[in-house]
Amino acid sequence: MFLGLFFAWPVTAIVAQGVLPDDGAGGRTLDLSGFAEVLGDPRTWRIVGQTLGQATAGTLLAVVLGLPGAYVLYRCRFRGRTLVRGLVTVPFVLPSVVVGVAFRTLFAPGGPLGWAGLEESFAGIVLALVFFNYAVVVRTVGGLWERLDPRAEQAARALGATPWRAFRTVTLPALGPAIASAAAVVFLFCSTAFGVVLVLGGIRYGTIETEIWVRTTQFLDLRAAAVLSVLQLVVVVAALLLGARARTRRERALHLTSERAAAHRLRLRSRPDGSDLAPAVVTAFVVLGLLALPMAGLVARSFRAPDGSWGLDNYVALGTTGGRNALSVTVWEATGNSLRTAALAALIAVVVGALVALVVSRRPRSTGARRAVGTLDALFMLPLGVSAVTVGFGFLITLDRPLGLDLDLRTAGVLVPIAQAVVAIPLVVRTVLPVLRAIDPRLREVAATLGSAPGRVLRTVDAPMGARSLGLAVGFAFAVSLGEFGATSFLARPDTATLPVVIYRLIGRPGAENYGMALAASVVLAVLTATVMMVAERLRGDRPGGEF
Repeated sequence: MFLGLFFAWPVTAIVAQGVLPDDGAGGRTLDLSGFAEVLGDPRTWRIVGQTLGQATAGTLLAVVLGLPGAYVLYRCRFRGRTLVRGLVTVPFVLPSVVVGVAFRTLFAPGGPLGWAGLEESFAGIVLALVFFNYAVVVRTVGGLWERLDPRAEQAARALGATPWRAFRTVTLPALGPAIASAAAVVFLFCSTAFGVVLVLGGIRYGTIETEIWVRTTQFLDLRAAAVLSVLQLVVVVAALLLGARARTRRERALHLTSERAAAHRLRLRSRPDGSDLAPAVVTAFVVLGLLALPMAGLVARSFRAPDGSWGLDNYVALGTTGGRNALSVTVWEATGNSLRTAALAALIAVVVGALVALVVSRRPRSTGARRAVGTLDALFMLPLGVSAVTVGFGFLITLDRPLGLDLDLRTAGVLVPIAQAVVAIPLVVRTVLPVLRAIDPRLREVAATLGSAPGRVLRTVDAPMGARSLGLAVGFAFAVSLGEFGATSFLARPDTATLPVVIYRLIGRPGAENYGMALAASVVLAVLTATVMMVAERLRGDRPGGEF
């Protein structure tokens, strides 16, 4: 009911605005001419090509770089492994606006990589997409890899296979389902990226997501935006179907794995073949060069004052409304708004997401029921793939008098946390679901046989085990809500603007003072989200759950 009211209805209303325009007499007539007009425009196919090209390149690079990271962080043991895992996860939950600003600072003519000519380039966008999604590959593939029985690979090595041949012929096929699942999710995230492309792409490298935003906000062309939303939905559904099929294969593979720990101590010198050295070097390069360098550059640049000196001037200015009163609230007031909104959104997302995970974790006996559960699992992932701009604008259209109630939710101050919760729910589901599916169904059957009612079985079997992943689920929901920008940019009022919205407004205002404030505000937001995820990862430790 929640997702039907706050996701399906607004999205359907936006699409209806495009295909069922007002006929001038108070009624609506079906008009599909917009499809022919939009699909016949060469600009549309250029945008679609750019979207698919960026998503494909980002997915391939993330998988290639993520496999060594999965091996080092999940198959090897070394001091500080939990800390590095947490650091790798942080970029995934960083606000897209912050990442865009960080890479923009890195690629600017005066930045550390200004010589490379990556500003407003295809390669620059792809690197930023990999920055975001590297953790998806590492966590998804690593979660399966650490549970693989090592004896098959050891047997291949004993029979004379080289480390590369043993990996290629034994380990890689076993990891296939996890790699396919990770690739499908990464492709989904890359094809629907909004803030990064908006900040880094300029007018040359738009995607379907940014084009929907342009058509809606600047031209009020709802018909074209509706057609583009349908195109995006087709891409999203295809990625979700592939991901669901790969996850099913992955779950079947998990039944074949060993329960005992298969990780070995990381060996960089003692192994004659140096099989740990190459993945360790690649992982170190990615963590330090791709993940840490943009954020370090952002932090360093935030201490550069408008007059060229170094100091805390940009941070002191966060207590003002910027040059020429660029903002309606100060950055610190916006930070308070973000924290309050994210807390409420996280609460909603965890409650609804846990219920969804409980439903789709069941494994009915009949084939039809199993297919229905699988369909629900895919449907509940749709909020990650549908344009947040579409959701936000749909809220404005549909929730003035929801279900005939005498209540305008647009002025009630709850739309922003609800919209953020809709985006966070799929991540909560993907965090809690692996733990619930790992529960042996015989435990429930024994409890029921001994006379426990369904509610008591849920309270004594599912709840204690599912609670293991709730800390990480809360962290994900809070961090993602804290940095949500697409829908919030539509719904937040000037006096209740959140931190991502304020950062984007500062970037768009002229003046070195405003840009310096944007950098400092980005650091504040990055520190908040990183702290939340580090605490959540620390609470999780090595317990299962939290894979994508």
